[in-house]
Amino acid sequence: MDIVKVFGTNMRKLRTEKGYSQEKFAELCGLHRTYISDIECFTRNISIENVQKIADALEIDSYKLFIEEVK
Repeated sequence: MDIVKVFGTNMRKLRTEKGYSQEKFAELCGLHRTYISDIECFTRNISIENVQKIADALEIDSYKLFIEEVK
């Protein structure tokens, strides 16, 4: 799996586990809802600043968003 898919998949999983809609999560991150949607659909490259905003909103270390889950 490529890094964009790993990141988007992990973000979606963690966001939904916390019960956040895309709209609410975008507000917490200070980003637009369509930006969050694009990440989750693997159509957006993410700046390092936004990686940190997303990690902060999820209350996790940013590196965890890049770890591919072993199946």
